[in-house]
Amino acid sequence: MKKCKFWILTLAFFVAFLATASQTTFATEQELNVIAAYNAKQDIFDKFSKDTGIEVNFLDMSSGEVLARMRSEKGRPLADVWFGGGVDAFIAAKRDGLLEKYVSPQAKHIPEKYRDPEGYWTGISLVTVDFAVNTAVLKEKGINIPRSWSDLTDPQFKGEISMSNPSISGTAYFILYSLLSAKGKVKGLDFFEKLDKNIPFYAKRGSEPPQKAAVGEAAVGLAPGLWKGLQNQGYPIKYVFPEDGIPWWPAPVAIFKNAENMNSAKALVDWALSKEGQKYLKTKDPRFPARKDVPPPQELQGVDRDDFIPLDFIQAGKERNRVVNKWQERFAK
Repeated sequence: MKKCKFWILTLAFFVAFLATASQTTFATEQELNVIAAYNAKQDIFDKFSKDTGIEVNFLDMSSGEVLARMRSEKGRPLADVWFGGGVDAFIAAKRDGLLEKYVSPQAKHIPEKYRDPEGYWTGISLVTVDFAVNTAVLKEKGINIPRSWSDLTDPQFKGEISMSNPSISGTAYFILYSLLSAKGKVKGLDFFEKLDKNIPFYAKRGSEPPQKAAVGEAAVGLAPGLWKGLQNQGYPIKYVFPEDGIPWWPAPVAIFKNAENMNSAKALVDWALSKEGQKYLKTKDPRFPARKDVPPPQELQGVDRDDFIPLDFIQAGKERNRVVNKWQERFAK
């Protein structure tokens, strides 16, 4: 009889333990830690939380910083999800074994050239580089609005151009790699020699140049996309797409290897790639959606994709270290 009571109590304890563990896991899976390089992050993640009930804690960090920190931590995940940034860093992170493979059911709607063939990252939007121009500064200094990359090398822009550092910023790396590819090594380096003379210092993140242009610290900021918030705040900013070629890349989403909140991480990837998620993203940050069944936002209706500079993203990711090291040797300030 005592043995029977013992086993009954043991079974009850085990059932209670399982119930508690299940509740604890459920609670953990109702939150998510994200590292993001995307505009309007608060609005985007608030919308995701409203749709799913999953709370998001996020940190803003450029893709180069993420990659460097992950490598220094020897693969220990900094968060659950990596949201946006330069695809070159995602390619390098996959090669280093820092990402978790996940093929979302929504990935079938994303063209193959915008996603990793093995499912380690998937593009959520296409980032296009433009000139964020402070029209008030240009008017004051009597400088014409630049229309091409070659315009930016004019001596009248000395000290007036803001660009981020290619060794840190995915935006700057793709500006560098795209123009070297389009112009050829010799003419490309000659272009950056001239451009460098007009750049007083290199910013750390791709988000800084448009902000510096907005407040008048620069006449022109080389920007990843259209910073809608700056115009909404009343800054005299005009966005110009260069006539002689537009650098661009897919901004991916990926799950970090050994992510703590794996189910919530997959939920964010699914949401960002869904038709509803893509429609919402473009209202907050005007970019070309990665999905082929979601049209671009009104602000980009006049942009011709034929002006996009052709680029092999996989090759760009493989050559990142070599190209960045060469740039640092020559232009680092």
